[in-house]
Amino acid sequence: MKFPLMRNNILREDLDAVIEHLKQNDPILTHGANVRAFEAEWSEWLGVKYSVFVNSGASANLLTMAILKIRHPEGGEVITPPLAWVSDVASVLQNGFSPVFADIDPRTLAMDPAQILKKITSKTRAVFLTHVQGFDGLTDELVDELKRRNIPLIEDVCESHGATHNGQRLGSVGWISNFSYYYAHHMSTIEGGMVCTNDAEVYQQVRMLRSHGMVREASDPAVRAAYQAANPELNPDFIFAFPAYNTRNTEIGGIMGRSQLKRLDQIVQRRTENLLRFLKQIDPTKYRTDFKLEGSSNYAFNLVLQKPDDDLVQRLMQKMRESGVEFRRGSAGGGNQIRQPYLKGIVPDGHHHQFPETEHVHFYGFYIGNFPDLLDDEIDELCAIVNSA
Repeated sequence: MKFPLMRNNILREDLDAVIEHLKQNDPILTHGANVRAFEAEWSEWLGVKYSVFVNSGASANLLTMAILKIRHPEGGEVITPPLAWVSDVASVLQNGFSPVFADIDPRTLAMDPAQILKKITSKTRAVFLTHVQGFDGLTDELVDELKRRNIPLIEDVCESHGATHNGQRLGSVGWISNFSYYYAHHMSTIEGGMVCTNDAEVYQQVRMLRSHGMVREASDPAVRAAYQAANPELNPDFIFAFPAYNTRNTEIGGIMGRSQLKRLDQIVQRRTENLLRFLKQIDPTKYRTDFKLEGSSNYAFNLVLQKPDDDLVQRLMQKMRESGVEFRRGSAGGGNQIRQPYLKGIVPDGHHHQFPETEHVHFYGFYIGNFPDLLDDEIDELCAIVNSA
């Protein structure tokens, strides 16, 4: 593949850091000091008080919805993106909430704030907003209105490390945020994710939920003491507060995270420069170029047709295949999640038709690879390929 979606995200320096750890006489490999150091360094970088390292972004989604479930055991509605990775919707369902979808804003690919506000009811328990492909999905009006109505904002920033809103890093705005460190993302721990918050109670609960619900995983002595006092017949080392999960990561993940975090800002800058060069050259009569670029931290080059054109789509895919360009049709998660089999019987038949902007991206949107060592000449060649379709 001449133009893959990603290459060289894990560098020699990352592997060397892992090897140095393994050279110790008795190296700790499971969750340990490097995990805790990575959590602290990530919190400082992001601008939040607390971060909890887990084994994937999907697990970060799952634990976040589990936190919401603790507060709302009766269930309710979560406003959920139709253009997102499957785990955003699945985590809502897995915790007994009903997803209520809002169509996207074509300039950000995130849920349209006006559509979100229209979907709020007395049953709304949270807004779970995905910042898609590195774009800032927030508006001041949305943030202020959710605060006024006391509705939690949960940010999925798995594809958008380093993106900002009014100069503030995404993931530090809402109640809880989720990140992914999968191979293709801005930085990688091979597999990994993070749950971030400024809420001390959430932090203690996520620590317990990450590790079987064990109370001993809480870092606050007062939390441990309260559970022990309420359960004197139980061994203090084995009190399980919640029917939880094992989503811990490893020391190797922590080491790689610490190594990659050192160059994350440079990665964000380079990805942004690449995007600007790409958008400047693609044909604006064929493809959309009016994305919201302020604060963006591009994940992949977005190629969305200006208007529905089945012939152009077929020519474009053929041209990219012939030229060795790896691509994903439908953008994040393969397009409109409402069309997926797992939602049959949960949403009404034909419900996907109620989301025309998402439907357009489903059939007429693509992304192709952007990564830090992509050369200017390669970007120029990519533009020439898609323009020739």
